[in-house]
Amino acid sequence: MILRERQNRIIKALHDDGAASVQELAAALAVSAATIRRDLEMLDRNGELVRTWGGAVLAPRQTARDEPRATEDDEVVEAPFEAAGDYDLKHRMAVAAAAMVQDGQVVILDIGTTTPLVAELLRGRDITVITTNLAVFDVLRDDEAVRLVLLGGVVRRNYRTLVGSLAEAALDQVSADVLFLSCTGVRANGHVVDNMAVEAPIKQSMIAAAERVVLLASEAKFPGTGALRLCSLADVDVLITTTGAPDDTLAHSRNAGGEVITT
Repeated sequence: MILRERQNRIIKALHDDGAASVQELAAALAVSAATIRRDLEMLDRNGELVRTWGGAVLAPRQTARDEPRATEDDEVVEAPFEAAGDYDLKHRMAVAAAAMVQDGQVVILDIGTTTPLVAELLRGRDITVITTNLAVFDVLRDDEAVRLVLLGGVVRRNYRTLVGSLAEAALDQVSADVLFLSCTGVRANGHVVDNMAVEAPIKQSMIAAAERVVLLASEAKFPGTGALRLCSLADVDVLITTTGAPDDTLAHSRNAGGEVITT
């Protein structure tokens, strides 16, 4: 059995049962436990599943609605990443974010569904945009005014992002004026978190590469989801949010001298 076929069957088993142990997968596929562990580690890096103690589960954002389609050869095809709802909230934040950008600046746009809206509003500007977000790339790829830098990495087709050590290494060479950062949750204690292990190191490298960090987090992200800490609100220079965000959590940013913009 070739590598990709075996990994496709692992993904299919997780969609069927929700989770699976190394031993169960090894028995089902007639391979060693060591082989399964290597497959799970690779699939976890690619964001196709989440490695757990002794096995794996589906990636947090992948639901039954997004179940992969099987071809005649039983090949699992990654479902596309669809933007979540709350378009109005995201657009309001995008307007506030774009208004902060000055001509000549170097801007990092993170992954997510709000940053492509920011990119739309930055079209025609004399700026440099650096990103691992393929949706941002699509928005700006034909804009002759914007200098567009697409970082290298492994393509996660369903989430339209570039991840991995190549992207992290490229960010070590970057010095940006501002980062527009996304997240999946903001805890009551001020911790900014994400639920994708494969994305978190890229976001942390972006934070390190930027002079200013602007967090885009609508009221839906309080507390949101995720257990991987990216930073805290005290590390954020500007928080752009919406009117339903809790004041006691926003206070962490204000008390640290950060600016809070409510749209």
